[in-house]
Amino acid sequence: MFCKKTKFNIFVHIQNKMEELISFQQELLSQLSDNKRYLLQKINWSNRLIGIKGARGTGKTILLLQRIKFHLLTDSKTEALYVTLDDLYFLENTVVDLAREFTLKGGTHLFLDEVHKYPRWSRELKLIYDKHPKLNIIFTSSSMLEIYKGESDLSRRAVTYHLNELSFREFIYFEQNKELPVFSLEEIIGNHSEIAQEIRKELPVPVKHFQNYLNYGAYPYYNEGVDVYLGKLLQTLNLIVETDMNVVENIPYEESRKIKKLLVAISQSAPFTPNISKLSERLGMNRKFLISAIKLLDRADLVMEFYKPAKGIGAFTKPEKLYLHNTNLIYALGKNNAEKGALRETFFANQLRNVHEIHLAEKGDFLIDGKYTFEVGGKGKDSKQIKGVQNSFIVRDDMEVGAMNIIPLWLFGFLY
Repeated sequence: MFCKKTKFNIFVHIQNKMEELISFQQELLSQLSDNKRYLLQKINWSNRLIGIKGARGTGKTILLLQRIKFHLLTDSKTEALYVTLDDLYFLENTVVDLAREFTLKGGTHLFLDEVHKYPRWSRELKLIYDKHPKLNIIFTSSSMLEIYKGESDLSRRAVTYHLNELSFREFIYFEQNKELPVFSLEEIIGNHSEIAQEIRKELPVPVKHFQNYLNYGAYPYYNEGVDVYLGKLLQTLNLIVETDMNVVENIPYEESRKIKKLLVAISQSAPFTPNISKLSERLGMNRKFLISAIKLLDRADLVMEFYKPAKGIGAFTKPEKLYLHNTNLIYALGKNNAEKGALRETFFANQLRNVHEIHLAEKGDFLIDGKYTFEVGGKGKDSKQIKGVQNSFIVRDDMEVGAMNIIPLWLFGFLY
């Protein structure tokens, strides 16, 4: 009798807790913005196990909630539940328990936010996937998490996506409520003058908005207050380095402080070709740890490391050039010393990297998809450095409409 009563009490406890989770979800949905991220339309939601990776602040939580509010709540055949795995609920209950109770109540879609904060995430996701064939599971994680290297191999089960920062196009949508079209790289290369003129009909002075984007437009939470945005971004960087790196890679606090020093050092010189020996001596880090730390910062979407096409990218290969991951990081870490050349190249590299294969070019700045060469510069930039190179283009800032092979920099913010 005691055993049966205990099981019943546990069942009632889980049931009550689930009601609290549902109430929390309803509160979040009531406050949800209507501005939808680009990835919402790109994900194949029919897959039963979907992983969405991305850096802190890119809007992964909003993406999950928008999927529930705008697509699932309108369908009477679906029941959806959003939970974050750092909720106190999971100190006493497992995700397996939650999934079992949820499916018994007719649940069809379970949204699990921040799985990297749950120690047994991969094992329990595998169990849930195998035990509940009618349940769709969508989870988010830090961009650092290597999903297929978890305790249980999810490679045959999970389909993963990466949520990038806001593109310039998305920033315009959030800021001006203008939903402008996406253009492919080939469309921009072939018809950039016509495209720029069409956009200017809806957005008369794109360069003005572009400068705002470079300063504060990469992460959706800028709309909580532009005046406090860079301060919040610095707090986010601290959380990534001091908390997320510990959770995902078990980096101790003392080592995380060294990684933070490395990030500051990169911000003071980027873009630059790193001298590993000098950096190692300056920061008190051995070569192996230093190169691993750079790659971890790349996985965290805080820096971008680039190589020439023929260069092998091994675990202990130093990058040929380092950039901060986006221009907002330059402003946050650079203390108002943002150099125009760094801003140009960082923006171009970031937007292209998110949707194309990008390398350093032998002549010019960047080689895209092994086919197109781009030289990025200001008003006076000419084609000397790419003379004789096939499929080569000049990219200039401070201009609204280009001509021939000269393309405005801001247009590359319309790739997604």
